Amino acid sequence: MGFDSEEYDVCIIGSGPNGLAAASVLANSGLSVIVLEASDTIGGGLRTKELTLPGFLHDVCSAAHPMGILSPYLKTLPLKEHGLEWIEPEASVAHPLDGEAAVLLKLSLEETAENLGKDKKSYIKLLSPFLKNPEGLLKDALAPLGIPDHPFLLARFGLLGLRPAKSIANSYFKEERAKALFAGCAGHSIFPLEKLLSGALGLLFSLTGHVRSWPVVKGGSQMIAKSMESYLKTLGVKIKTNYKVSNLSQLPKVRAIVFDTSPDQLGSVAGNTLSSSYINRISSYNYGPGVFKMDWALDGPIPWKDPRCLEASTVHVGGTLAEISRSESDVWKGKHSDKPYMLVVQQSQFDPTRAPKGKHTGYAYCHVPSRSTKDLTEILENQIERFAPGFKDRILAKHSMNTSDFYKYNLNYIGGAITGGAADLPQAFLRPIAKINPYTTPNPHIFLCSASTPPGGGVHGMCGYYAAKTILKKINSLKAVQYSK
Repeated sequence: MGFDSEEYDVCIIGSGPNGLAAASVLANSGLSVIVLEASDTIGGGLRTKELTLPGFLHDVCSAAHPMGILSPYLKTLPLKEHGLEWIEPEASVAHPLDGEAAVLLKLSLEETAENLGKDKKSYIKLLSPFLKNPEGLLKDALAPLGIPDHPFLLARFGLLGLRPAKSIANSYFKEERAKALFAGCAGHSIFPLEKLLSGALGLLFSLTGHVRSWPVVKGGSQMIAKSMESYLKTLGVKIKTNYKVSNLSQLPKVRAIVFDTSPDQLGSVAGNTLSSSYINRISSYNYGPGVFKMDWALDGPIPWKDPRCLEASTVHVGGTLAEISRSESDVWKGKHSDKPYMLVVQQSQFDPTRAPKGKHTGYAYCHVPSRSTKDLTEILENQIERFAPGFKDRILAKHSMNTSDFYKYNLNYIGGAITGGAADLPQAFLRPIAKINPYTTPNPHIFLCSASTPPGGGVHGMCGYYAAKTILKKINSLKAVQYSK
């Protein structure tokens, strides 16, 4: 199990998208890199399994990837040559409403606005300024605090995004359709829509749908990790699975150690090499609410009342702005909603490899209080049935995961939180603690690159990218160390 006389420049603990991104940056710079993964496969939240019946491939965690396809770093890698195939649907989002047609977020800003009645011009007015240079905005938005490349564009986005999502929706829009569409996008923040900064995620996810359609991955989300693994091997990166690191003495001799883990795990493994004040500060890190997730094997597509919902990779199920706002606020008060805001992803609608011919997979989750173990199966199914009568009749088998299941699956998911920590003030910018360089620790050899560092959650690899850039600036001053028990 040991490494004997092996020596590397960098050892990365954890193989989520950020750990893999960090490995590629470092290896491309000529450093020797080893990645250690506790599970039998790499990927973190990028895994796909037969959770229900044979032949039905379900994404265990992340499913649709707007930030993946638009990631300023990942899109520079030759992952297509290593098996990655994005599948882009006609629409990114469908948002069903009671008694009327669903609202669709399509690639065309104008086509989307046409569905919004009196709010057509307001919707275009809200988003069009940011669509003049969306790549530049995303690059700055997905970076740690510093001097942006496009300061005026980012400042305009930041001043608006700082506002509560509910405030933006009510001030820009008159009718429920546009308000609900914006609320569904803002709900990705896992944050009350009445709170400051919740508007930023509403803007960001709305914008991404007008740059590229939110894709699924052919063969499952695991193919992102597999393509990165294939690419890393061409760079000489060594990857070791089934290797759980409990203390630093298990590592080879290295110059730098990078944790693609939660601050909690960083403290557990490396705490005796870090200052007590740093440990105390990261121990109070707020991970936020958890999730309850369902996967279904289905005897056909979801029978939405509005069949146009089948054009979208993601369906925001939650009804009106008021309903979604109440659902997300309840979670932060320790309550479970009877009609929760849900994210439904329809991978098999666009990727026939996910299920046997004529069959489909279903995927949905809602936000719940941290460490909740309440079974919400019936509640989630009723909420889908509300907009897709006959859904329950198509269920062949089902699989559920509560917050405890998520933590057992991945120790990064403290309390069932899947985004690396709450995106509230100040944690949206200063995570895991207020520090000039958030990727460093008091130990000059130890770094953090997980979603608990800027820019936070999502399959974009940018936390790993910026952590690696920090290491490259410091590596020449670091001598190899070997920790003993």
